[in-house]
Amino acid sequence: MTSTVFVVDDHPVVRDGVTLLLRSDPALTVVGSAESGRVAVECIAQLRPDVVLLDLRLPDMLAPEVIRELRKVQPAVKIAIFTAHADHHCITESLDAGANAALIKDLAGTDLLAALRQVLRGERVVDPRIRPHPARRSDALARSGLTRREYEVLRYAAQGLTNPEIAEATGLTRNTVKTYLQSALHKLGARNRVEAIVKASEAGLL
Repeated sequence: MTSTVFVVDDHPVVRDGVTLLLRSDPALTVVGSAESGRVAVECIAQLRPDVVLLDLRLPDMLAPEVIRELRKVQPAVKIAIFTAHADHHCITESLDAGANAALIKDLAGTDLLAALRQVLRGERVVDPRIRPHPARRSDALARSGLTRREYEVLRYAAQGLTNPEIAEATGLTRNTVKTYLQSALHKLGARNRVEAIVKASEAGLL
């Protein structure tokens, strides 16, 4: 059984190139495309695709607005943001509005196909190069209840550093690093550091 995809991008070269790539996967069927938000919403309401690959910035609408409109006409559709701007403030807003993924346009073709398969399975996919907008990150930090030190230790943990390496990088003792990390886990409602990193990423902290 194939999954249906709708592509939204105002650049014909990108739209046609992505469509060609998607058609190379026998598990995917491209059912349509659009170059504006309004046209996309109208077409998607009729075609009801399984997943939408959506450019972050369109001539008439930004992605968060498109997503909110799509959720009204097809609540269950999966939406993957596709952007060239890893630090654009609308990425976090798009995820908050209900996007299931945020991907960078220089992604290899095989990686894009793999990401869409993950999205179709119900997974949330965010390119690790995407950086939260500073104002959004500050808001997320305030909501989390993490102190600056707890957040700093968690960021190092997310980069793959061990507790001794974090201690060396921060000038803290190993026991202090462990204490900060345990406190961060507790505040995030996580059972281990991997789960804490996932929760922090979903909250817009990483």
